[in-house]
Amino acid sequence: MNAFTPASTPPRARWLLGVITAVFLFGLLCYGAIPQWPDYHDFADTRPWLGSPNAANVLSNLPFAFIGVWGAWRLAHLQARQAAAGADGVWRMFCGALVCTAAGSALYHWAPDNSTLVVDRLPIAWACALLLCAFLAERVHPRWNTIPSLATALGLATLSVMHWWWTERLGQGDLRAYLFVQFLPMLLVPAVLGLRLPVLRSDAVPGATWCLVLGLYAAAKVMEMADRWMLEATQVASGHMLKHGLAAAAAACLVIAVVRRRGRFGN
Repeated sequence: MNAFTPASTPPRARWLLGVITAVFLFGLLCYGAIPQWPDYHDFADTRPWLGSPNAANVLSNLPFAFIGVWGAWRLAHLQARQAAAGADGVWRMFCGALVCTAAGSALYHWAPDNSTLVVDRLPIAWACALLLCAFLAERVHPRWNTIPSLATALGLATLSVMHWWWTERLGQGDLRAYLFVQFLPMLLVPAVLGLRLPVLRSDAVPGATWCLVLGLYAAAKVMEMADRWMLEATQVASGHMLKHGLAAAAAACLVIAVVRRRGRFGN
């Protein structure tokens, strides 16, 4: 079965997605600068283990690396075996961003400060941008999985983090650009799913998987805010460590779904 199906996205739907993006951007611009809170680096769990400071927050990044390496390997194998199934460059790049996220976040939690936070936030921004491109390529238009689109998305994601870093150094930290990149997928993905647009690939990630991913990511953000409370309640796991686990689970759901669907529907 061919991976591609004859379908088109109604212009009205694309216009609506553009409006949602513009309204979100306009809202952030009108809101004003969003500074990073002063105690951002003050994590609840600082217990060392086997020579690693903040061991739980450092080591809980390993699942990102595992799923990224496994996904990249499996997709490369499928692509070599099913040459006509279509390019999955965006998903392989997403897997690479997961590996970079594991390394960047581990480095940051080893020695939390604004300098290492740049290395942490860059691959997260890349992953968010690539995730949105992958979703739009499967459900809105294939051009989102082209070199110009991916390069633009990665460039904007990088600039969003650099903008925060530059304003932070000026003493007027502003997270708006970074938040735009991080949360835009959480607006556009449910919007597209709600419109019930026809998928452009027969092997596209199912809508139910995307809903699960959104739920896991939302839960991860809640755990991030409940960092100290979770450690005090459980005496074992902090909210931030659980945030890493939930976010990695969300990434795993996507990568596993992509590998399975490509293997099932590929030529």
